[in-house]
Amino acid sequence: MAPGSVMRNRPFALFWAGRVMSSVAFQMMSVAIGWQVYSITHSAYALGLVGLAQFVPMFVLTLVVGHVADRYDRRTIAYICHSIEGVGALALCLGAWHGWGNVGPIYVIAMITGAARAFESPSMAALLPNLVARSQLQQATAWSTSANQTAMILGPAMGGLLYGLGALTVYGAVTIAFLAAAFSVAAIKIDEAVRMRAPLSFAALFSGIGFIKSKPVIFGALSLDLFAVLLGGATALLPVYARDILHTGPWGLGVLRAAPAVGALTGSVYLAHFPLRQRAGTALFGGVIAFGIATICFGLSRNIVLSLIALAALGASDVISVVVRSSLVQLQTPDEMRGRVGAINSLFIGTSNQLGEFESGMTAGLFGAVPAVLIGGVGTIVVALLWMRLFPALRATKSLDG
Repeated sequence: MAPGSVMRNRPFALFWAGRVMSSVAFQMMSVAIGWQVYSITHSAYALGLVGLAQFVPMFVLTLVVGHVADRYDRRTIAYICHSIEGVGALALCLGAWHGWGNVGPIYVIAMITGAARAFESPSMAALLPNLVARSQLQQATAWSTSANQTAMILGPAMGGLLYGLGALTVYGAVTIAFLAAAFSVAAIKIDEAVRMRAPLSFAALFSGIGFIKSKPVIFGALSLDLFAVLLGGATALLPVYARDILHTGPWGLGVLRAAPAVGALTGSVYLAHFPLRQRAGTALFGGVIAFGIATICFGLSRNIVLSLIALAALGASDVISVVVRSSLVQLQTPDEMRGRVGAINSLFIGTSNQLGEFESGMTAGLFGAVPAVLIGGVGTIVVALLWMRLFPALRATKSLDG
C-alpha cells in the first residue's frame, strides 16, 4: 500500500477530520480551564481536582459505555457526545461572560465533558476498523494518532493565544470546534457490521474484562500504559512550571502543552509511512523507558528551550506505545467486542491521563512540582522494567501485521 493511501478513503478522512477538531477543542479547553483555575485558586491541588472531575465519570461509566458502543450506531454516539461537549464549552463561554469567580461550576462542566468523552472514546476506537482494510489498520492507527498529536500542537497554542484575548474568546472557539467535529462524524457513510443486540446483563457488561484477561499481550500492553501515564503526568503541572518555574504566561503555557505533540506527531507520521515490521514488543518497552527519561529531564530543566526539547522527546517516545498498543487491541479483538474492549482501553489509557493529573497535583501539593515530576519519571522506568519480566509474551511480540 502506498504511504498515505488510507487518507484517500473518504470515510476515514472524515473520521480523521473529526478527531482533529474534537481534539483541538479539548486541548484548547484544557489549557483555558487549567489557566483559569490556577489564576483563581493559585493551588496545585485545584489543578489536580480538574483531572479528578474528568476521571470519575469515565471510571463509573466504563462498563456501560462499552456495551452501548457494541449495541448502537457508533457514529450516532460520537455525534451526540461531540454535541454535548460543545454545549459544555458554551456553558463555560457564558460563565466567562458573567465573570465566574469560583471553580465549582468549572468542575461540574469538566465532569459532564468527562462523561461525554467516556461514551465517545470507545465508539470512535471501535469505528476505526470498519473504515479501512485489516492490512491498513496499523497505518490508519498511526494516522489517527497523528490527528490527536496535530490537535495537541494546534490546540494548546491556540488556547493560550486566544485566552490572551479573554476566556470568552477561547471558549467560543471551542464550542465551534466541537460542533464541527459532530457534523464531520455525522457525514461518514459506511455499512457497519451487524452487532449483537443481547439484553443488558452483568455477563455482557463484564465480558470485555474477561476477554482482556484471556489475552496476556493485550492486558500487559494496557496495564503498562496505565501505570506509565499515571506516574508520568508531568503535563498536569505545566501551569505551575509556566508561571512559577519558567516564568512565562498563557502563551508560554500553550507552547509547553504543544511540545509533546510536536514529537508525537513526528513519530506518528513516521510510523504511518514506515510501520513497525519486527520487534514491536521491544520497541514498546524502549518507548516507555525513554518516556520516563524525558520526564526526568523536563523535571530538572529551568530553561524553556530545554524544557521544550524534553517534552518533545517525551511525546515521540509515547507515540510508539500508543500505536503498538492500539494495533494489538484492534487486531486481536472481534468487531462485536470492540466497544467493550475499547471502553476498558479508555479506562486504562484515557482516564489514566486524568487520574495521572490528580496524582501529580496531589504529589506536587505535598512535595513540590519538581519532586513530583522526578518521582513520576523514575516510577515509569521501574514499571517498564518490571513489566518486561511479568509479560514476556508482550516483550517477544514481533509483528503488528494484520
